Amino acid sequence: MLTFKLALKNVIGAGIRTWLNVIVLSLAFVLIIGLQGLYQGMADRAKDALIQMELGTGQFWHPEYDPYDPLTLEDSHGKIPGNLQKAAARGDVAPILVTQGTIYPEGRIKTIALKGIPPEQDILALPTQPMETAAVEIPGMIGTRMAKSANLEAGDNITVRWRDAQGTFDAADVTIVEIMHTTVSSVDNGQIWVPLEKLRAMLGMQGEATLIVRGEGAKHLTNAGGWVFRDLPYLTKSIDEIVQTKTVAGSIVYILLLGMALLAIFDTQVLSLWRRRQEMGTLMSLGMTRGMLIRLFTLEGAMHAILAILIGAVYGIPILTWFAKTGFAMPDYGDDFGIPMGEALYPAYGAGLVLGTTLLVFITVTIVSYLPTRKIADLEPTDALRGKMS
Repeated sequence: MLTFKLALKNVIGAGIRTWLNVIVLSLAFVLIIGLQGLYQGMADRAKDALIQMELGTGQFWHPEYDPYDPLTLEDSHGKIPGNLQKAAARGDVAPILVTQGTIYPEGRIKTIALKGIPPEQDILALPTQPMETAAVEIPGMIGTRMAKSANLEAGDNITVRWRDAQGTFDAADVTIVEIMHTTVSSVDNGQIWVPLEKLRAMLGMQGEATLIVRGEGAKHLTNAGGWVFRDLPYLTKSIDEIVQTKTVAGSIVYILLLGMALLAIFDTQVLSLWRRRQEMGTLMSLGMTRGMLIRLFTLEGAMHAILAILIGAVYGIPILTWFAKTGFAMPDYGDDFGIPMGEALYPAYGAGLVLGTTLLVFITVTIVSYLPTRKIADLEPTDALRGKMS
């Protein structure tokens, strides 16, 4: 207790030197939590949007299906397995049929993905219901990005050409009955959605699908007669990798800030040891051991971390809480980074993040405070009283 009181008195007595170190260290502390929370919020929002709009609770893929290789679409379709047919009849899964197509907006040629989905489905948050009630031959739904790139509006007709199961090319007009707004570009860019049964008839692929989205009512299903099941960790792996890359890049900023603060504390400890030589000699003459002196100076350095955490909490909690509620406004091109972010990005601060950052700051500051004190181990009281330090 005596060592603690003496350390606290010395830290407070250092005046502006202490508070400058504490302020810089608290800024690093708050920024680490802020940046990490921003990336965590980015990942959480992206995953939630993907799950709601595209992934469900998982997907069953035809063995030949590769979403990154459009050349596989010609062969990646087949009859739906029996257990999934029953689930589809109950509305627990949503079959999706995918094929390549071509449209001709304003005299241009544009390759698209033509996707068929049951209009009555409620597994995905896609607004497919207007296609069920539309009184047109082939109702279609597109996203805002697709509408912009093809210069389409609700009610427009667009000629679509495709190749059916026999390899014969055919074409028809699709009427745009719904333009959806979504942050998930993978259900929007270069895609036209039509009713599943209509697309099956157009392609001559009755009862077939390319992939099947699993809903909450079919979470127990993981086996589908040769079809490949993809769980959410697999389907969101790309999001995790992108966020991890951005986290590593962003960590450079707070590593620099933390390094500057630690360097200041290290210099403070070295200066303190040099200026307080006679004080150390006096304390040792009064019975304080070298180990006790080392603990004293190390504790003084660690108190910088404690004060920084407390001061950081005073101004950091209101600021970070406000950003968590209001979010960071994102420009229109924000989702071009490859992550569905929407109009605003909301940070997420978990208990693990706050506790981990607190321990990181405290441990690193304590270690940096201890390193200069190793010179005390060889210090002789008589030398210290004369102002000498080897």
